[in-house]
Amino acid sequence: MEEFFMTKRTSSPFRFDIVGSFLRPEELKSARADFEAGELTQTALTKIEDAAIIDLIHKQEKIGLKAVTDGEFRRSWWHLDFFWGLQGVEFFVPEHGYFFHGEETRPGTVIVTGKISGEKHPFVEHFKFTRAHTSEGIEVKQTIPAPAQILVELLRPDVLPKVRQVYPDNESLIEDIVTAYRQVIADLYAAGARTIQLDDCTWGVLVAPLPAGFISEDEKPEKVVRQELAQLYLEINNAVLVDQPEDLTLNTHVCRGNYHSTWAASGGYEDVAEPLFTDEQVDAYYLEYDSERSGGFEPLAKVTGAKKVVLGLITSKDGKLEAREQVIARIMRPHSICR
Repeated sequence: MEEFFMTKRTSSPFRFDIVGSFLRPEELKSARADFEAGELTQTALTKIEDAAIIDLIHKQEKIGLKAVTDGEFRRSWWHLDFFWGLQGVEFFVPEHGYFFHGEETRPGTVIVTGKISGEKHPFVEHFKFTRAHTSEGIEVKQTIPAPAQILVELLRPDVLPKVRQVYPDNESLIEDIVTAYRQVIADLYAAGARTIQLDDCTWGVLVAPLPAGFISEDEKPEKVVRQELAQLYLEINNAVLVDQPEDLTLNTHVCRGNYHSTWAASGGYEDVAEPLFTDEQVDAYYLEYDSERSGGFEPLAKVTGAKKVVLGLITSKDGKLEAREQVIARIMRPHSICR
């Protein structure tokens, strides 16, 4: 532990770091609304996105960050935009949105319209733009939703019938998802990406009571369902993570949802420490720890090997600057264990 904290970090994660998503500027939100209403062209929207991203890059560099992102400013959703950038996947409007604490999101998901593949994903060009406007020596981190995240989306009860028209079983679906993800990562690597972060709310769902749609019809105990899902998520993520270039850093961010600064799930990491911390083949974990909803640090004792942990102690749920003592108190929780 002493070596980690005293040694200067030269690659992700850095001593102070960010998850990578930023609140959209009002001009960008207004432009996207005009675009969706048919009042703004794609070219005009892209020009506004470009300016907002360049400004954000400068701000990140100015405050001393060693790794920057585009803030996900080209996305309307943190995950769905990536999914429908894959071949064979399209946007779909379901009856309901996602259910958060006291709020339901706008409706949106994805469906399968053909075989899934990862060629010519638009995020590759997005990365190239950010890289081109970032200073030499500053790392550009590309964030994408984890493979398990799209699997959960496509196994939703209201989406699965459409998926089955293309994929009669989960095995063939998972195989193509893995191949598509590995293609996108290979293209990002070829474009110069050396740090990719898999954003993953699937584990955050598993720490809380499972929603009705996750409970199987054969009436298995919830604990058994939770274990089976954890193993499924681990397997699809690891199938993408393994056998990647040695100089490619692959990290993951785990949270419990964030929509309009509210949350979707509550619970500590105890129920997912195995296999998440023991067996997922990532270089580092960026973990939500900004409130009591995340529990204590004890599960971090399960983290294996040389994997690093970044404690997400600063809240993103409101715009208030937290007192230094308040953040230190989160670190000094009783019986806490840090790596």
